[in-house]
Amino acid sequence: MATRRRQRFIYAQTAWMVAAVVGLSLLGALSLELFFVVSLIGFLIVVELTAPFSVTPEWRSRLRWIVLIGLAGFAYIVVRRVLAILPEGVL
Repeated sequence: MATRRRQRFIYAQTAWMVAAVVGLSLLGALSLELFFVVSLIGFLIVVELTAPFSVTPEWRSRLRWIVLIGLAGFAYIVVRRVLAILPEGVL
């Protein structure tokens, strides 16, 4: 059964992602890439704001892998955007 802190973490991340969808929709900028980036930023913020001071539960140690996968996805998006901006023949 999920602990209270884990449930609070999940609720915070879910609220952030719903707010991201609503905010990007209202701005007319909803795309999968932007949603991913905004959700990743929110995930990193929620991870830091809910971090315990003394003892780290086992489930929080698994978040490191999610952060690494998210940062790899972010790097992929950045590389794609940079390659799209560069003129032909530069690379």
